[in-house]
Amino acid sequence: MTPSQLKQQLTENSSLHLFDVRTKPEYHSVHIKGARSLPLAEIERGTGLNALVPQTEKIVLICKSGVRSNKALASLKKHGYHNVECVDGGTDLCLSEGLDAVHGKPSMSLERQVRIAAGLLVLTGVLLALLVHGYFIALAAFVGLGLVFSGITDTCGMGLLLAKAPWNK
Repeated sequence: MTPSQLKQQLTENSSLHLFDVRTKPEYHSVHIKGARSLPLAEIERGTGLNALVPQTEKIVLICKSGVRSNKALASLKKHGYHNVECVDGGTDLCLSEGLDAVHGKPSMSLERQVRIAAGLLVLTGVLLALLVHGYFIALAAFVGLGLVFSGITDTCGMGLLLAKAPWNK
């Protein structure tokens, strides 16, 4: 579904079930008016949606750019929901096309937090290897291995850990 189609459906259909699958802090920083928060992690666990929407009703998913909403769509289909669509381009494209949004307190995305943490760990490992003992290079290698594993499996252990941090609640 394109942002213009979403805009049309939001004005024509007051019972449209629009869910934002980003993390709660991302949702609270900015979301499309009418969207409810239902993080991807909850959908993947199979929790949360059954009490909100019957499986036969139409559901529209949105995230920042479209990646997480497509993951959520696949997960919902596994849980028996088949009348599900994603918004192409996500919140970013919707905002650029002028859809009404609710702006709240800005927050740092989980992806950005992961990049900062990984970079700091690699830098720390290299500096410790140079200044203290060469074995500390293993820290940088471990983070690099984690990033490769994350890319291959499309899961991120550091992201899962950071999502549980108090500032991300």
